[in-house]
Amino acid sequence: MEEPTFEENLAQLEEIVKHLESGNVPLEEALEQFKVGVGLSNKLQKTLRNAENSLTKIIDDNNQELPFKPEEGK
Repeated sequence: MEEPTFEENLAQLEEIVKHLESGNVPLEEALEQFKVGVGLSNKLQKTLRNAENSLTKIIDDNNQELPFKPEEGK
């Protein structure tokens, strides 16, 4: 089974939030949904951190990865 995409996880998290905000959720179900939501949030944050780390690296002339440092004053 394939891992859900970032967008699918985000959509599921949004549905959980809407469901919980409705206020018509039994306590046990709300707790379970909250746990699932926290797990999804952690996955989404990890994906964003990994993307940010990838985007903030450059490759030098020797094919070495270096952290990106914008030039000051630009």
